[in-house]
Parts: sequence; C-alpha cells; structure tokens
Amino acid sequence: MMAKRLLDCCASDFAGFSKEELLESVRRSEGRVLLCETIGTVRPMLGDVTNAEFAAAMGADFLLLNMFDVNEPKIEGLPAGNPEDTVRLIKQLTGRPVGINLEPTDAGEEAQTDPLWQMSAGRRATLMNARRACDMGVDLILLTGNPGMGVSNEAIEATLKLYREELGDRVILAAGKMHAAGVLAEAAEQIMTKEDVRRFREAGADVLLFPAPGTVPGITMEYVRELVGFAHGMGALTITAVGTSQEGADTDTIRRIALMCKMTGTDIHHLGDTGYTGMALPENIQAYSVAIRGIRHTYHRMAASVRR
Repeated sequence: MMAKRLLDCCASDFAGFSKEELLESVRRSEGRVLLCETIGTVRPMLGDVTNAEFAAAMGADFLLLNMFDVNEPKIEGLPAGNPEDTVRLIKQLTGRPVGINLEPTDAGEEAQTDPLWQMSAGRRATLMNARRACDMGVDLILLTGNPGMGVSNEAIEATLKLYREELGDRVILAAGKMHAAGVLAEAAEQIMTKEDVRRFREAGADVLLFPAPGTVPGITMEYVRELVGFAHGMGALTITAVGTSQEGADTDTIRRIALMCKMTGTDIHHLGDTGYTGMALPENIQAYSVAIRGIRHTYHRMAASVRR
C-alpha cells in the first residue's frame, strides 16, 4: 500500500511512517510541502508557546530545529520534562515530523560570526551526535552550515558516507547549503553544483538542498531548476531554502520566491528561522503556503488537530 500524500496526512499518519513512507509521502505531494526552521534557544515569539508550535499552527508540514544541541536539548517555551524526550514532545505537541541540523565542522574551523551562531559540541556532525539524534526520535538530519561556520561541501560528503554506512535507514539524510556558510570559495553559483549533487547523492543523501531563487546572489530560477532536475534524475528529493533572512521580507517578496521555487520543480519548500530571530514571520509562513498550494490545503494543515 502506497503512503498517503503528505498534504492529506494527520499526526497519526506521521507517527506510523517509516523513513521510506515519509519520503514517498513527500514525493506524492508534487511540490507542495512546507518545511519551517525554528530556533529553540531564544525567547519564543509568543512567550510560552514554542516557535515550533507557532510555525506548525501557521501551516508548516515539517519542522526543522536549528541550533539544537543533542547533548543539552533545549527548546524555550516547552513544558518541563526529560531532556531526552525533547524531540518526542515537540512531535507530540505539533503532530509534525521533526528534523535537526548538524554541522560538519571541526573545532577551531569556525570564522568570526554573530555570537548567536557560536558552535557547541552537540551541534557538530559527529557519528555520536547523529546516533543520539536518532535515539531521540528525529526523522531527518540536515547536514548544512550556519553563517560563518566554515562548512565545506567536501566535509558534507564525507559525513554523508559515514552516516549512511553507520545509520542505515534509521533517518532521512538531507544535505546542502542555503548560503556560503563561511566558505567564500563556495559562494554564489558554487554553493551547490551538479558535481556536488552527484557526490552527495552517491554518498547517501536522500534529499538535496539548494538556495531558493532570488535569495543568494546569482542564484536564478533556471539555475536551480537544472540542479533539481539533475537530483530527481538520480532518484533524490530536493529542498529549496530561504536561508538569507528573507523569511522576514514582505509577503509579496515571499510569494514571488515561492512561485519561483515551485517552477524549479522542488519537492520541499524551506523557510528559515530569522524573520525575527527564532522563526519566519508567521504571516509569511501562511502566505508561502497559500502561494504553493492554495487556501484549502493551507487551512487544512492549520486546522487539523494533533489528536487525529
């Protein structure tokens, strides 16, 4: 029996999905899946409601936790509980699949950056951290880099090979960069190339991530469309990512980016976590959702109870 398309799924569907069923559910949704990234280490926009819950309420299908330290799990606004159950509690409260970022960089490699992004041991893309994330119930690990972290595509490839060999099918592996992440030699059109797509896919990536058109200088809809088509030809799914704080732009800009991403053929649409610090502007989450799939699917996702 084929998995339901993610558009039609409720919390009980997500809870019962295997890795392959979740991937198939995304694939069957034909480019209408919205993933929202949030930061849990800052004060939530609504005070006592987590940013993850807020993003889910505005229409996010999939949640991605940035700055999540698997050694010291912390989500501001979350009810008190066992730290090891942090991800499971987020999934329980939101009824959504949950992923985290891990960053393949070694101690001392980070460039000078905003203190907000300062690296911690539990965010590094080590095998121990990945295993701990799987044990905590994470559905997806994205290998990427925050601003100034010095994450190279070569390091991502090496980590993918290690994770695929050691983790098997325990978790969806996604990989790519939404900006240069501190490696200027991999800026603009060099952030992700067809050669990177080939290497990442052969190393074990299930999903490839690219900057959304109109976010990084030089990244056009035509350029990303070629990368998406190449990735699909290799059997991978794709994410187009708004990771340049434009998740805090006006809603007209968000709609334009959304439609350009739709025209690239991407499977998953990502909105970053710094509209204000912590999550995209809530009105932009809804506007993006409406642009790629209309009011009916947007309101269905917003309205469906987590008890379904």
